[in-house]
Amino acid sequence: MSSPEPTDEGVDLSFRLDGRTALITGGASGIGSAMAGVFASVGARLVVVDLDGDAAARRAEELGGGAIGLQGDVADPASVEAFTGAAVAATGGVDVLVTCAGIVDLAPAEELTPASFTRTIAINLTGTFLTAQAVGRGMLERGHGKVITMASQAASVALDGHAAYCASKAGVVGLTRVLASEWAGRGVTANSISPTVVLTDLGRKAWSGPKGDAAKAAIPTGRFALPREIAGAALFLASGAADMVNGTDLVVDGGYTIR
Repeated sequence: MSSPEPTDEGVDLSFRLDGRTALITGGASGIGSAMAGVFASVGARLVVVDLDGDAAARRAEELGGGAIGLQGDVADPASVEAFTGAAVAATGGVDVLVTCAGIVDLAPAEELTPASFTRTIAINLTGTFLTAQAVGRGMLERGHGKVITMASQAASVALDGHAAYCASKAGVVGLTRVLASEWAGRGVTANSISPTVVLTDLGRKAWSGPKGDAAKAAIPTGRFALPREIAGAALFLASGAADMVNGTDLVVDGGYTIR
């Protein structure tokens, strides 16, 4: 039996996530932590996954609302299966996945070590695939879900010293488009978000002083992004307002990549 056709009146513009479970990797700090807070504030139950399991547990306790914190290494297939299974067992199923776990390892291309390149790809790209695959299987079984991957402006423009990072994030965008193409007909959409520099604690330290001033001058809005602004983009994609948004890369860069 086919599902009834949606109606304009049925489009949910409340931006509420009541009754839905959101799993966020890298959710104990930075952008992931900001997303967890925003999602919890609109009714979602959070599963916070982080390489630092203690930090994940602390963040879950702060969020309340039945949130749970789990230790997980997105680059390890066994770990991904373990935290996905634990999340499903505790919540009954994941409705929204956000893949925020990632690293940046910078060096000029001629100096970048093979180990650094491999580790960056393993965490940023392979980790995104493994997590989306493991969580996505459950979404496909239930016939609904939202996959939101964290890419970067580095997916579409060259940044000096970012050979591994640019390659990994371009891969994330390509992977997300394939998931969107394969899964949307079965109720699961997939989209990526590409921020500019985000003023997390690490971002503030890395981009302070003249280096940061020069980078901001290249952005039409004249500033970097705030964590809650990226969380707002994720909330839109997770909400009913974005049910027809599929396979897009939502760029939140103040216009940096249009120049």
